[in-house]
Amino acid sequence: MQYARYVFSCIFESDAVLPPYMGSTLRGVFGHALKKVVCALKKQDCADCLLAARCIYPAIFEIAPPSDLSASRKRIVNPPHPYVIEPPEDTKTTFRRGDTLNFGILLFGKANEYLPYFIYAFDQMGQMGIGKRMDGNHATFVLQHVTVNEVLIYSKTDGKILQQSSLQDLSMKSEPQPHDEDLSIEITLSTPLRLKYQNNLNAELPFHVLTRAMLRRASSLLEYYDGGEPALDYRGMVSRADDVRVTQSTIAWFDWRRYSNRQEQAMLMGGMIGSITYCGKLAEYLLLIDFCEKVHVGKQTTFGLGKITARLVSHA
Repeated sequence: MQYARYVFSCIFESDAVLPPYMGSTLRGVFGHALKKVVCALKKQDCADCLLAARCIYPAIFEIAPPSDLSASRKRIVNPPHPYVIEPPEDTKTTFRRGDTLNFGILLFGKANEYLPYFIYAFDQMGQMGIGKRMDGNHATFVLQHVTVNEVLIYSKTDGKILQQSSLQDLSMKSEPQPHDEDLSIEITLSTPLRLKYQNNLNAELPFHVLTRAMLRRASSLLEYYDGGEPALDYRGMVSRADDVRVTQSTIAWFDWRRYSNRQEQAMLMGGMIGSITYCGKLAEYLLLIDFCEKVHVGKQTTFGLGKITARLVSHA
């Protein structure tokens, strides 16, 4: 699967007040800006639009399963979106005119070809404004430049893509790893992780629950954006994950509010944050964990939720 992480750097033209976790804010305004940029018929409902099959907006925001579903795609309830917005990791909420706002955007598969639309939409988003109204207006900003792997690919000064970005290839193809040795690995939940297991959201994260979520994330992304889900021993990996022990945990539940423009109401969201250490036969899971470190895991990943980092730790 083709993959790239782009860093967007913006400068505020006016004072701004943003929520502590601004992933939802960025995603919401971006959706309005993208539709404004690409919608030719100005339809409110993409499902009834004549151009929907060729339009970028539903391909990014309102993904519909294809009519000829394969057996693997039938198991995927909601097709994954081909992007993730990664807001700043700090919780700064107040910005002054001239302050910088940097955030990342992950694009998967063909969505990388739409990068110019993302750039133009965020440029328009800066003019539309974001955050709390101050003196009757949202805060505006200017998109200064975009980089990938610290290489400049777009500059406001030039107003065009300077060069093609180099894409990484993410896959789950590798030689089987021996799993007869106990390893310890610490997983840090950098942004709230929302997982539903047995129809419940809670602050417990046994390894088999995390494994189920990681397998869903990897298989759905690769099915839709790389031509087929990976050939993994899904049942076996889940079964063996049940034997992995939790040796340390600071996992806690974190609640935050977001405003849904679609539902026109504030919504209470929650997720797990903190760190957890697992010990057991983990070698066969390392590639899966590495994959999900890059693409996020769980629900509402488009907001930037479910960002994890992992490191091997020595046994005490």
